[in-house]
Amino acid sequence: MRLVTFSLFIVLCGAFTAQAPPAVPQVECTSPEKPFVHTTLTFGRERSLAAKPGTVSEREWKAFLRDEVTPRFPKGFTVFDGNGQYRLASGRIVHEKSKVLSVLNDGSPEVRKNVAAIIAAYKQKFEQEAVLWETAHVCAAFD
Repeated sequence: MRLVTFSLFIVLCGAFTAQAPPAVPQVECTSPEKPFVHTTLTFGRERSLAAKPGTVSEREWKAFLRDEVTPRFPKGFTVFDGNGQYRLASGRIVHEKSKVLSVLNDGSPEVRKNVAAIIAAYKQKFEQEAVLWETAHVCAAFD
């Protein structure tokens, strides 16, 4: 009986202490800032896996933003140009221009699903091995 009572006690303690984490971790922000998740995606523009390598054009990039990113982040995002290098799984180093997408969001499962869908679409459409995905917990304000 003691074993059953103790087991029930452990289960009940777990039920009261185990809570789902908040979508946005509680970072200490000062007014007017609020906690957000800052998601950054870096898209290489060289078609490194293509039989006939080439560069993702500005026109193709704008169509990708229109068709894949904007519907998933209609409240807004920021894009800027970058330059970098990446080592392919084959060991070959690729120097390439890139596009960096920055999105402040709530960190919800829906956002993570949208980010994963954007990455999958880019990799498939532009023959990419990878897209860099970074996440940081920040304080921000729209003043």
